[in-house]
Amino acid sequence: MPDSAPDKSRIWTAALLVIGDEILSGRTHDKNIAQVASWLQVQGIRLKEVRVVADDMDAIVEAVNILRARSDYLFTTGGIGPTHDDITVDAVSAAMGLDVIIHPEARAILEAYYETRGGVNDARLRMARTPDGASLIPNRYSGAPGIRIENVFLMAGVPNITAGMLDALTGTLEGGAPVLSETVGCWVGESEVADLLRECEQAHEGVQIGSYPFFREGQVGANFVVRATDPDLLASCVHALCEGLGEQGRTFTPGGI
Repeated sequence: MPDSAPDKSRIWTAALLVIGDEILSGRTHDKNIAQVASWLQVQGIRLKEVRVVADDMDAIVEAVNILRARSDYLFTTGGIGPTHDDITVDAVSAAMGLDVIIHPEARAILEAYYETRGGVNDARLRMARTPDGASLIPNRYSGAPGIRIENVFLMAGVPNITAGMLDALTGTLEGGAPVLSETVGCWVGESEVADLLRECEQAHEGVQIGSYPFFREGQVGANFVVRATDPDLLASCVHALCEGLGEQGRTFTPGGI
């Protein structure tokens, strides 16, 4: 957990390792760099380096050992899925001199998730593999968790799943400043206010807005969590969001629903 009295003179740094042949071939356009950079900024951590490597064991091992040594944190995206070319867990384990295990908690999560989806097979069980001694990063979208081992964080390559994993890590890393947050609830479909959320976030650099939809009492709604390290910036963004919702004729609830 973050120190209650962080050293303001200390600049915490991170590196990002993007893994995947599909990124280098141009078949897939990476969207994780921008969202990881934005998330780190809100945590008070500086992204100082990004590297992209293929699904190649030696290349990943080399990059992991270089990047984890010269930054406080290393984040990886890609290569933790169920297929044979998802080798990030193996490479990180090799880089750190650790065995690969079936993590019991990860296995239980996958068994529960796939209970009504055909059950856990050998391919799906690959997503329970972690370096020995790792802890898990929750994934509320597809069951398969991310992985934390020492200062290395292994996350999915799919951007919306990565976003959920980052959200689960919010406020848990030691960084330059504590993350502050405020919640605004509204009985509205999040797609109906997506433009407003984006405009508010873009107008307040250093602020991140998370949208969490729900369905209750026969109605669709969402809670919007605004996060920043600067209290004035946070207050300004919350004010702009509430003002924008009001201009659209939406009834909103400070503190969330």
